[in-house]
Amino acid sequence: MPDETDRPKHSMRQPADVRARLARCVRGALRPSWHTALWLLKITVPVSLAVLLMQASGLLEILARWTGPAFALFGLPGEAALVFVTGALVNNYSAIVVIGTLGLSGRAVTILALMCLVSHNLPVETAVQRKVGSHAAWIVAVRLACSLVGGLALHLLLPADASDLALEAAAPVAAATDFAMELMNWLKDTGWLCGKILVLVTLLMILQRILEEFGVTRFLGRMLKAPLMLLGVPGEAAFLWIVANTLGLAYGAGIIIDHVDSGKLSRRDADVLNYHIAISHSLLEDTILFVAIGAAVGWITLPRILLAGAVVWIKRLVSGLRRRKQP
Repeated sequence: MPDETDRPKHSMRQPADVRARLARCVRGALRPSWHTALWLLKITVPVSLAVLLMQASGLLEILARWTGPAFALFGLPGEAALVFVTGALVNNYSAIVVIGTLGLSGRAVTILALMCLVSHNLPVETAVQRKVGSHAAWIVAVRLACSLVGGLALHLLLPADASDLALEAAAPVAAATDFAMELMNWLKDTGWLCGKILVLVTLLMILQRILEEFGVTRFLGRMLKAPLMLLGVPGEAAFLWIVANTLGLAYGAGIIIDHVDSGKLSRRDADVLNYHIAISHSLLEDTILFVAIGAAVGWITLPRILLAGAVVWIKRLVSGLRRRKQP
């Protein structure tokens, strides 16, 4: 009868080796994840407070009123400007809350959803993309331009709803006048958000290192390299494209920044990727949110991908022409 010591040593070492590799991934992710999470909070909390103060003082409503007349060009009532401004300054969740106070048709919701999906959370997401080397002003300009182009295109292409014949939105629900109550709600929501960011960024960076350690990242990169290159995305950025479209720019920021800082992706390729994911990211979560309130899934998904591809190829063309002109 064979002695237990005669068993192959590698079979006993294998579980211990896997545990050691997992522990190494966790240790390696903790410090950079906390640095990134704290950096995100330094941006997110002040921006959120500023929007609260703007809303409480009526400045947000005044800003929306100024931009309201222009929204008729997109087949939207003037009140829709409040949704767009809120989404651009905060996020899609906030935009959806405001949409709930308006009596918009499915057609109007679809147009507005596309515009918000392209241009939302600009202060935070632009800061993320600037940190990896992209020009902040250009990123904002491109996102706003694509948002307007996409909204206008949908207005021209989508058939009219019966409810659009009388483009009148229901009056917005009156905002709470008790600022103390609003501030308490903000503190509660912000505390929850801070905890969520700290936990999610840490877990995501641990997961990213595990995927790299066990070769999953390379496999996904090979699978998506060819189709993404058709959209102008560098093959080396395939995994980060997955991160941006499943987790978003804010929660996926740690992974994107870590890839660039560690040299796994050059800043030039990161800049190209940024122009794509600036237009098209969070294809899963954010799309589902807007579909749930009446947006048409195809009309808010395919245009984003096409716009992102067009922007990247234009970016590549302009960069190539500039390099040719240099002596």
